[in-house]
Amino acid sequence: MLRRLNSAISPASIQLVDDSEQHRGHGGYNPSGESHFSLQIESPAFAGKNRVQRQRMIYAAIGDLMESRVHALSIRATAPGEE
Repeated sequence: MLRRLNSAISPASIQLVDDSEQHRGHGGYNPSGESHFSLQIESPAFAGKNRVQRQRMIYAAIGDLMESRVHALSIRATAPGEE
């Protein structure tokens, strides 16, 4: 996932946390892990884009992993200088 995001969005900073273990017993939980993630990403590519446009860019970069591997992804996407 990181490789795809780095390639497509060229982030200034990126942090991807595997939260899967916190969702044990919940829908979509995968015992092998890597099903629930939190993403914090900052990129100049997000400048002038709204929240939905930014999320669509992220989902496009991740591609088929959202269908086959990732059950849930919490996203915080910002442009440089934004809080």
